[in-house]
Amino acid sequence: MREAWIIDAVRSPRGRGKPGVGSLSNMHPQRCMAQVLNGLKEKVGFDPADIEDVVAGCGSGSGDHAHDIARMSVLDAGWPISVTGVTLHRFCGSGQQAVSFAAMGVMSGQQEAVIGGGVEFMSRYSPVHANGFHANNEHLYQMHPQVPQGISADLIATIEGFSREDVDRYAVESQTRAQRSIAEGRFKNALIPIYNDDGTLALDRDEHPRPGTTLESLVDLKPSFAGMVTMQPEGFDKPFNELVNKVYPSAGVLNHVHHAGNSSGVVDGASAVLVVSPEYARAHGLKPRARIRQVATAGTEPLIMLTAPGPAAQRALDKAGMTKNDIDLFEINEAFASVVLKFMRDLDVGHDVVNIDGGAIALGHPIGATGGMLIGTAVDQLEREDKETALIAMCTGGGMGTATIIERM
Repeated sequence: MREAWIIDAVRSPRGRGKPGVGSLSNMHPQRCMAQVLNGLKEKVGFDPADIEDVVAGCGSGSGDHAHDIARMSVLDAGWPISVTGVTLHRFCGSGQQAVSFAAMGVMSGQQEAVIGGGVEFMSRYSPVHANGFHANNEHLYQMHPQVPQGISADLIATIEGFSREDVDRYAVESQTRAQRSIAEGRFKNALIPIYNDDGTLALDRDEHPRPGTTLESLVDLKPSFAGMVTMQPEGFDKPFNELVNKVYPSAGVLNHVHHAGNSSGVVDGASAVLVVSPEYARAHGLKPRARIRQVATAGTEPLIMLTAPGPAAQRALDKAGMTKNDIDLFEINEAFASVVLKFMRDLDVGHDVVNIDGGAIALGHPIGATGGMLIGTAVDQLEREDKETALIAMCTGGGMGTATIIERM
């Protein structure tokens, strides 16, 4: 099997995902993704006609995100109509899966140049007209009841014994690292400024971080999911806490530790990663930055939902014939603080090599776009830190995890 090379990876800034407040919220998500695609084209210098497909993750799929946003963004970018686009949905891991599918197309010999990435404007969500993750399927609900992810995150904290101070301390470090990285210009290489239709600048910096966050500033934030746990929405025959107790009777009363300050930020954004074959790169004079060594997915119990990054990472390591000691840096999506704490415990890795530039708690998590952003961040880190290998992993809805191992070139 031939190699898949990453030529470059870019992203938009992350804008606050609140209508009328976030700097990107008045823009259509197709427009943002189109500008990121053109930013990648201009940075690398490839001919868009050579791109055989654009694979984009998107966790929504309704409203402004509907009707194959990948293809529509390609058209909005003014690229040749011969360039196709396909949109996929693996919940929070959609963007990472998009890059994996791009790599698979290249590795298999079926494609020469593919872009993977994604887009999500959380300020523009539309109703999906479905009750819960089971999407109105009563049979599935009875087999695998699933609850909102925040409750799952609190369940992880309860089972693993993570205290409120544990998750808050992790969140403070995420903010501190992100602020250092912003101050040192660590994200500038990947950032594509986004412009309004009238040519004025919409956003050229990440908008979500909260400088100066401390343990003391988080202490008064109330847990976000304590009130939700006793709810029984339409389509559920029991309150959420009873469903949790049914599947995890030994968990007892949940310890509600997560809040807005130690959970991923609600933001808008887009990402794009150019993946090509060695033959294409050499023929067009493109210098690769990294190769994709291995990709993998894994599934775990659906109600707790967010515990699969560790198993996905281990599967990727096993398939690559590697161990955790062969990995220099880890990028684990900060969906909730307990998710990353659980990952570090599962693989027995220290925080000193995990999310060294901060993560989604500080920067935000634009669902379908985040995977491409994390892969790009890892490529930049390897070059800056003079390291060789990185592993990127994410939790997703439905009890799944995605993982990618990259090697610097």
